[in-house]
Amino acid sequence: MTLPHKLPASRLLTAIVVVLLAMTSMMIASTVIALDSLSNARARSVDRVEPAGRMAKDLNRALLDEETGLRGFVLTGDDAFLKPYLDGRTTEVESAESVRDLIGDVNGRVGRIEDLARQWRGQYAEPTIAGIRLSGPVISSTRDIDRGKVIFDQLRVEVAALQADIAELGKTARAELSYAASVVLWLVIGMGVLLVVVIGGLSLLLHRLLIAPLADLAHHTRQVASGDFAHQIDASGPRETVMLAEDVDAMRRRIVQELETLDAAKTELQRSNSELEQFAYVASHDLQEPLRKVASFCQLLQRRYGGQLDERADQYIGFAVDGAKRMQGLINDLLAFSRVGRLTREQTVIDLNEILRQVLDSFSERIDETGARVVVEELPSVRGEATLLSAVFQNLISNALKFRGPSDPVVAIGAERDGETWKFTVHDNGIGIEPEYADRIFVIFQRLHPKDAYPGTGIGLAMCRKIVEYHGGTIWLKTDVDSGTSFEFTLPVVPELVAQAEEVHV
Repeated sequence: MTLPHKLPASRLLTAIVVVLLAMTSMMIASTVIALDSLSNARARSVDRVEPAGRMAKDLNRALLDEETGLRGFVLTGDDAFLKPYLDGRTTEVESAESVRDLIGDVNGRVGRIEDLARQWRGQYAEPTIAGIRLSGPVISSTRDIDRGKVIFDQLRVEVAALQADIAELGKTARAELSYAASVVLWLVIGMGVLLVVVIGGLSLLLHRLLIAPLADLAHHTRQVASGDFAHQIDASGPRETVMLAEDVDAMRRRIVQELETLDAAKTELQRSNSELEQFAYVASHDLQEPLRKVASFCQLLQRRYGGQLDERADQYIGFAVDGAKRMQGLINDLLAFSRVGRLTREQTVIDLNEILRQVLDSFSERIDETGARVVVEELPSVRGEATLLSAVFQNLISNALKFRGPSDPVVAIGAERDGETWKFTVHDNGIGIEPEYADRIFVIFQRLHPKDAYPGTGIGLAMCRKIVEYHGGTIWLKTDVDSGTSFEFTLPVVPELVAQAEEVHV
């Protein structure tokens, strides 16, 4: 019984469709034949037998009209009494032909009726009419009356027998009609039952052959996706499902291999990070000591021998002092950049209003010196490290004061809720940044101006991006501003603070 499970699903579905089409065709053909029989039975009963019964009654009525008209003419001799006789002859012929056309000459009775009618007219009616027209009304002989009565009584018997035969035909036709209707009804009921059985059986078959194997494969796949990469995937069912299971299992084995490779790479990365930490320690201690000596002795030379040497010597000494200081700044900034996300502290809920107040206090002299105005809206509380988030605002405000325009600097800082994040905006009226540099400015040590034009190492915005991303946010340059520079960044909303605020509003 397992052999069909190895067949392709397309072949299984084709076989099911062929069987369904064959069964449907048989049921439709049977129903068409039954409906045709029902239609024929109805046509025979309604369109032939019933009209034939009415024509037989008309035939009987026409014969009676002929007899009645003849009797009146015999008694009165008035030709007006012959009108029913003459009209009856016409109706008799038409009725007899109609009965023959509708149901044929049943048991030869129509022909016998026509023969007896001609015999009655020829042997009794016509001679009687001719005799009365010659000699007037007379009492016919008893022998002629008896001969006419015998023939007409035979006519009555044949007409009654014809009506009985037609009634029997009607009964048979109604029985056939009822039988055909019953056959159609049972066929319709059978089709309904068969349809229910087929749909139920097809559902069970599809569930067993397709749905159940796919559900089993999905269960194994979810188990692997949950982290159990050692779980082997094995599925039954159609060939396509088995092949899909084999492909998924091959992918699982490939993931296991990649994870083993990643584990080795992780070990190597941990070793490399350890070496980098050792380098950072050397750079922060051993490497800065010679730099401090170079800078201090160059400054001593500048103070003691400044003006005693020629102008070029003073310039060389200035270059040496400036280079040593710049090297110290680069090393310090590089160390600070490397520590972000590596030397982690516990993240707490921080009031950014307090953080920004401390930052503005540290920039108070520069703000007074530049005549700057800082406009701060109410800021939310977020979860993070206070020192790092303080560095973000320090760098952005510092850039706003550094790259100021001809007018006094104006810095606007605000925040708004954007779904599950807070979006912060820091906008200034400085010289601005061209949109094509929107990505470049966040790369470490990337500068848009010569080092002599503006101070700094070019690491501030790279530091901001690393800090914001470390806190689960994103930072970018807003390029659709009319003037100045506008930075925007996001930080996650603290759920417990939102819940507390909702309770307060309630």
